[in-house]
Amino acid sequence: MRRPTFRCRLFLVLVATALAAGCAAGRAAPGRLTARTYNSGFPLAHDTYNGMGTGSDGKIYYVLSSESHEVGARMYCYDPATDAIRCLGDLTEACGEKGKKTIVQGKSHVTFVESGGKLYFATHVGYYSIVDGMEKIGTPPDGFKPYPGGHFLAYDMATGRFEDLALAPHGEGILSMAMDVRRGRLYGLTWPTGCFLRYDLATKELKNLGPTARLGENGKGDQYRTLCRSLVVDPRDGSCYFTTGDGDILRYRCDRETIEKVQGEDMRKDYFGLYDPTSPGHMGYNWRQTAWCEPQGAVYGVHGNSGYLFRFDPRGPRVEVLERLTSLPSKRSGMYDQFSYGYLGFALGPDGRTLHYLTGGPVYVGGQRVAGKAATAMGESKGIENLHLVTYDIPTGRYTDHGPIFLDNGERPAYVNSIAVGKDGSVYTLSRITEKGKTRTDLIRIQGPFTSR
Repeated sequence: MRRPTFRCRLFLVLVATALAAGCAAGRAAPGRLTARTYNSGFPLAHDTYNGMGTGSDGKIYYVLSSESHEVGARMYCYDPATDAIRCLGDLTEACGEKGKKTIVQGKSHVTFVESGGKLYFATHVGYYSIVDGMEKIGTPPDGFKPYPGGHFLAYDMATGRFEDLALAPHGEGILSMAMDVRRGRLYGLTWPTGCFLRYDLATKELKNLGPTARLGENGKGDQYRTLCRSLVVDPRDGSCYFTTGDGDILRYRCDRETIEKVQGEDMRKDYFGLYDPTSPGHMGYNWRQTAWCEPQGAVYGVHGNSGYLFRFDPRGPRVEVLERLTSLPSKRSGMYDQFSYGYLGFALGPDGRTLHYLTGGPVYVGGQRVAGKAATAMGESKGIENLHLVTYDIPTGRYTDHGPIFLDNGERPAYVNSIAVGKDGSVYTLSRITEKGKTRTDLIRIQGPFTSR
């Protein structure tokens, strides 16, 4: 038998070294994850964006949305200790609108924030009319009144009672929300026009600071912009940051009650791609989801379409692109994230250092990759989505793709845009689940913990 040549031996050494380096960097071929599915008992449940959180009691709180004009979204609680789900209430009733024959509170589009034993969140419209190819707040059917607007709400985890705090103006939903826990203030962006709201818990005052993204998502053309889905608070000075489709970073200053553009830095990075902010169907240069990391004193976020992780230091100000956080199949194929808006399933774990990201990958049918709008359409019609769990360890910069996720019946999760990381490191999200020929959105759990160390 012929001995390998020097070049061949060198090639094998280089391949082995590369594979070892890939394993050391957390880039080895991912395995396969199995998610357990749950039935919350709400057959009308539809796609949920955000609408989740982990309480200090270790329970997982979540909202199941509704597209109906008369059946509203419902809030649930899953207790890992007892493996039991409890319905906490109907959001329309929590807002004091039960029996008023108005378009119901169909969803919550925000993550829960806990303070003083209460969960703070906001409601949004779930019933739409399509006008000129765009979603609009739904026209009321006969016998119903228009949607009254979204509410800021609080849920007391000890008493199980809801508190209606404030109503958004002009009959608009509340699309994005953040809370300054130290100063007792809630912030929100309305949909479709993108007005910035500030609510003070002590004074019970709601203030509307006006539109922040031209005319928002209320039409097409130069005067309209995609709205930011993630507000983030710097707890040190109470500033609230968010972005525009043009790539500007905006800052609400609580000391001045004003909104100003951050000077000297923006989100217009070549790595993120090139976008026409006037064109619908993507988030433009907006960041998609963010999290405040206390030890670093910085915002960590993901840009939607490209899937790049970045770090924003408000004191710089500086945006630093860190790592492409998409799945390994997406990296290898060179494609953007399957969902052109990007994914909202991005959160900091209970250890305060591990970022968790639920992100798609290329879809293969008959050995051929299906990308772009074709993949999205196929996913909608057949429920095909190559969902992966990725983690990133902030101190070390270590990326790990933990692999594709499958439901316990062998199917794949679909339309996942939410996440909650339990105290034990398990990952929860809300996915479309098909049973006995019927599809609903419901809770799934991926047993953890997951780290990249």
